[in-house]
Amino acid sequence: MRNIPSFVETICILFRGYLPRVFKARGWVLAFIIMVPFVIVHIFVILGVVPNPARLALELYHNGYASVVIPVIALVSASACISEDIEQRTLPLMLVRPAPAWALPIGKGLLWFSWCSTWLLIVVTLMQLVGMEVTTIPRKIIALVFTLWAQLGLVSLLGLIFKRGILWAGIVLFLWDPLVTLLPGTMQRLTFSHYLQSLAGGQYSINNMNSLLAQAQISTPFWLAATVLIAVGALAWALCGIKVMNMQIGLSGRESEG
Repeated sequence: MRNIPSFVETICILFRGYLPRVFKARGWVLAFIIMVPFVIVHIFVILGVVPNPARLALELYHNGYASVVIPVIALVSASACISEDIEQRTLPLMLVRPAPAWALPIGKGLLWFSWCSTWLLIVVTLMQLVGMEVTTIPRKIIALVFTLWAQLGLVSLLGLIFKRGILWAGIVLFLWDPLVTLLPGTMQRLTFSHYLQSLAGGQYSINNMNSLLAQAQISTPFWLAATVLIAVGALAWALCGIKVMNMQIGLSGRESEG
C-alpha cells in the first residue's frame, strides 16, 4: 500500500517539480511586467523632468501597480496554474499519483504567487528612489501581495469553473474593480481596490473626470482588510481543490468531462 503524501509534502513536491518553469519565458515575462513601470519612472526622475517625484510615486503605485500590474500578473500567472494542466492534458498524469488532488491547485498557485511576490517586494522597496516615503513601504508591499493572493485565487477558480474564465476574471478586475470610486460605501467592500487602499494606508485622490460622480470613500481597518483578502484567496483555492477532486477528466482532456 502506497503512503499518501501530506498536504505540506505535496506542496514541497510541486515546488521542486515545477520550480524550473518559473525561470522560463513566462516567469521572466512576469518579472518584466512588474519591473518595467518602475524603471521608466526612475529614468524620468534621473533626467529631472519630474517636478513632483512624491506625487509621481503615488501615481505609479495606485494607477500603475494597484490598478493594472497586479490584475495583469494575476491573469498571466493563473493560466500557468492548474488550468494549464487541463489544457495541455497532463492533469490525469498528476491525479494518478498518490497525492491529495485538492492540494494540486494551491500548490502550483503558491509557486507563481511566491515568484511574483518576490518581484513586488523588490520593486516597491526600490520606489523610495522615485520619491516614495520609506515609512509607507511595508504597508504598500503587504497591500499588493495580499491583493495578488486574492486575485490569483479568484482568477484560477473562474478558469476552472468557466470555459472562458479568464475573460470573466478580466471583466471583474478591469471593469468592476475600478468602479470603487463611484460605488456607495457598502458596495465598495465588494472590490479588491477597497481593501488594497485600506492596507496601503489611504486612498489616492481621484482624477477630475470622475470627481463629479465620486462617492465618499470608506476605509476598513488594517487587520480586517488583511483578513478579508487572505480569506478570499484561501476560499478560492479551496474551491479550486474541490473542483479538481470532482472533475471527471480522461487523457483526452476537457472533452471527456461529465
